[in-house]
Amino acid sequence: MSTTHHYRSNLRDTFFNLFEFLDVGRTTLGHGPYTSFDEATARETLTAVERVCREELAPSWAESDRDPTHMDAQGNIVLPDALKRAMNAFYDGDWHRYEIPTHLGGFGAPPSLVWGSFEMVVGANANAGYYLFGSFIARVIDRLASDAQKARYLPQMIERRWGGAMVLTEPDAGSDVGAARAKATHVAGDEWHIEGTKRFITNGDYDLAENIVHLVLARPEGAGGGTKGLAMFIVPKYWVEADGTMTERNGWACTKLEKKMGLKSSATCEIVYGGDKPARGLLVGDRHDGIRQMFHVIENARMAVGMKSLSTLSTGYLNALAYTRDRVQGADLPRALDKTSPRVPIIRHADVRRMLMAQKAHAEGLRALALYVAHIQDKVEILGGHGSAEAAQLDALNDLLLPLVKGYSSEKAFELLTLSLQCFGGSGYVQDFPIEQYLRDQKIDTLYEGTTHIQALDLFFRKIARDGGATLQYLQERVAESLTSGELNLPELAHERAALVTAAEDLKSIFMSMLGKATESVHHVGLQGNRILFALAEVVVGWLLLRHAALALKKLPEATGDDRAFYQGKVASARWFARNVLPGVGHARALIEASSLELMEMPDECFG
Repeated sequence: MSTTHHYRSNLRDTFFNLFEFLDVGRTTLGHGPYTSFDEATARETLTAVERVCREELAPSWAESDRDPTHMDAQGNIVLPDALKRAMNAFYDGDWHRYEIPTHLGGFGAPPSLVWGSFEMVVGANANAGYYLFGSFIARVIDRLASDAQKARYLPQMIERRWGGAMVLTEPDAGSDVGAARAKATHVAGDEWHIEGTKRFITNGDYDLAENIVHLVLARPEGAGGGTKGLAMFIVPKYWVEADGTMTERNGWACTKLEKKMGLKSSATCEIVYGGDKPARGLLVGDRHDGIRQMFHVIENARMAVGMKSLSTLSTGYLNALAYTRDRVQGADLPRALDKTSPRVPIIRHADVRRMLMAQKAHAEGLRALALYVAHIQDKVEILGGHGSAEAAQLDALNDLLLPLVKGYSSEKAFELLTLSLQCFGGSGYVQDFPIEQYLRDQKIDTLYEGTTHIQALDLFFRKIARDGGATLQYLQERVAESLTSGELNLPELAHERAALVTAAEDLKSIFMSMLGKATESVHHVGLQGNRILFALAEVVVGWLLLRHAALALKKLPEATGDDRAFYQGKVASARWFARNVLPGVGHARALIEASSLELMEMPDECFG
């Protein structure tokens, strides 16, 4: 097996989610802003993206790790040639236009198709995936900027393939965004000068794009402290005049390129704004509303991280599966004492099958969760978009589920990729196979765009407590509807349905218990927040997998060949998850109900 063509997609499962389960051909395509797509077109474009990812992006993946991005003597960030060739092939196919709305000359694909394609891009080469962020930055400018700013930036950002980056983190502030010190001084109109240092900026500078547009959080002169005092600015690498003309180099520079554990060709930059030359920027929309505006970027980035994690787990699993089918070692366990027994492929060994099913069920479950959220985003746009009154409830549901997509997916993917490696045995630890790089490239997902615990605190305080649990209740009612409507009332799923009923009740008790404990001390949320996030995620994933299984059972009588095996596999994934994961929600409930403050009361010296 070669790392050159490491990537193994699961387009069949993506199609099942989109066109059989979510039925986007009927519920999304042809509605609202998505009239340019029908189901046949959607299937064709996703198939074409898969081919580009497999044939163009994937071959550059290992080489981009072995010959990584570097900073030359002049301070330029230089990408490896293999990565440039791969990205140019993607651009040459106009795939960067897939997510761009039709009024800007794009394909106008809905979120469900965009995220389905993005999964394949970051699975094939995650380094490349984030260099393609310019298309999303263009969409943010289209949504939030003034008409003059849109005219100034959007045509060339899309036509000339400009890059883009979100710029939040500072060396001293870290995840405490409200402690940011970068300052903005007003010049005239919507022009400001930005001054300060930003750190850990993903793909903040590189030599493939002729211009790179930063969305920067900074504190305007005279503004208050905390996140509410921040504003967001468009700060390009090369200044763009009002007529769209690109002119002189702007006053910012990458002063350091981080040397990292993984994603070695994704340029993680330290950037200094101002100094010898002003860093000129435009106040986005001429409105001092930075943190609210930046959350459009942050939440997209968190979704992207979740997609990257599930995609890496999925291809890791499929690589492990292929290896276990080919690798012959040992006798079947019941005949192990008979030295004349034939040697068998290791997929016949019970422990290997256990590890494979854990990977399969979670990879499918995480994809189900992410595409379910993507479909909610479809509906939000059809109903008027983010912030519209008609879409308010679905908008809130999307917000509630994003910490699960990012936090749970990133944690479980790393945990389960270790099982992918274990299936290879010692061969998984060497670079002849892709798993060791998958682990290195994926680990960052639990850390950036907010660590797992930041996701947990966001879930509890911003997504649940802020609306008095109304959105959580709405989600729980959707689960209850499935349990009472007859959708899941199939004799073949009786045990699994009962497990979901129990887990859903345990989840309700978890939140009731934590509301009381949080009144005693919010330290309980700090101590138990990750456990709460995981419990909610596992109930939602278990619910979706069970619904998948119910649909698969209905299709099985008419299915043949590969389709029959696929549907049988969907039922098996749901059964395994219900029997092996959902009971853990009850265990989490017991631990949360027993939560105490002893750890917080213990003197710091005791850690010595």
